[in-house]
Amino acid sequence: MTAPAGPSPRTDLAPVALGAELPPGVADALAAVDPARLVTLLQELLAVPTVTGSAAESEGQHLLARRLDAAGMQTDLWSVDLAATTAHPDFPGMEAPRDQAWGLVGTWGGEDGPTVVLNGHLDVVPTGAADAWSSPPWSGAVRAGRVLGRGACDMKGGLACQVVAVEALREAGVRLRGRVQRQSVVGEEDGGLGTFATLQRGYRGDLAVVCEPTAGAVVTASAGALTFRLRVPGLSAHGSMRTSGVDAVEKYLLVHQALRRLEAARNDGASPMMARFDVPYPLSVGTVRAGEWASSVPDLLVAEGRLGVALGEPVEQARAALERCLAEVSAADPWLADNPVTVEWFGGQFASGSVEPHAPVARHVSAAHAWLHGALPEVHGVPYGSDLRLLTGLGGVPTVLYGPGDIRHAHGPDESVAVDELVSVARTLVVLVASACGVR
Repeated sequence: MTAPAGPSPRTDLAPVALGAELPPGVADALAAVDPARLVTLLQELLAVPTVTGSAAESEGQHLLARRLDAAGMQTDLWSVDLAATTAHPDFPGMEAPRDQAWGLVGTWGGEDGPTVVLNGHLDVVPTGAADAWSSPPWSGAVRAGRVLGRGACDMKGGLACQVVAVEALREAGVRLRGRVQRQSVVGEEDGGLGTFATLQRGYRGDLAVVCEPTAGAVVTASAGALTFRLRVPGLSAHGSMRTSGVDAVEKYLLVHQALRRLEAARNDGASPMMARFDVPYPLSVGTVRAGEWASSVPDLLVAEGRLGVALGEPVEQARAALERCLAEVSAADPWLADNPVTVEWFGGQFASGSVEPHAPVARHVSAAHAWLHGALPEVHGVPYGSDLRLLTGLGGVPTVLYGPGDIRHAHGPDESVAVDELVSVARTLVVLVASACGVR
């Protein structure tokens, strides 16, 4: 069973022309998108510590639902059936344990035009060490024209842009022929639970924009990422008799070198869409744990990491490449040949996803950006997984990423987003929604 089918996306959409006169009311909506309004909303969102899997995810969804209600949108806030959703054969996986999750969609507009989806995730990664931050990570401090806080860049800044853009259009009295869907989702950071559940509920559109941090570029291709766990066996012995045991750490070093060679091979001849990145499909190990006692030779090392999936590469093929690498390194070592390294695939499993660089959705967003800035944005791919692949692959909704911030400022201390980028993206969304949906 796959996600409920919707109507095929429209292909007769005409992007706004550079220099064209906008419909009545749209100029007023653009003027209503001011920095103070965006910063205030972003600070409200940052104040809720919506770490992936925490109860605050749900608190944040209810906060946004009240905001959409107040804006006059038709709001659907529902409790996700976790048992049924996670048991679905197409479920993309998750790492954080949950006993609840909420979906949220706000809809506004008419019935005789295209539907534009504005999708974004509310969940964020943990803050890390508090003393690494120059300001409290949930404070939303503003410094040197930037808003600081966990999630400011990835991607509550993008969420604020989406909400303010729709509010500005409504307040300006714009009447859309089509409609806009404001989708707020949880669980993106650990697999895509929220967008998957939203698709299962039947929500579709003619084009979608996920406001991940792209520094103003239009991203049409998103690589994948598969979470794995390796177990490297050793043989325990007293530390004073080290050579009578087998050190699992030393055996892991052989594995790590093989992983680096595999990464190099998998990045040879990568897609031109990824040319800006020195390693488009990274293979990284994030955690390593070994041993139970300082005076004992460690008999097991457990390492967890992520395997980059190339554009267009089937997930099964990527997994097979890592499994083959581990089999080869095990076969080449006398100990590992009899005690091979094992791999477990767990948590978020992000396939790659893409649309053509000149797809209608890319042309629409690029044209809206160009109308405001006088030049077309860059169009390229990114090396990280995103909900683009669920919207395009399972939902059949042509999707691009376009949002404020740079991914280099995400997931670290002093995460931040520039205020002028918030304004630019929100105004681009105003033009996009008005031009793509049509105005009465």
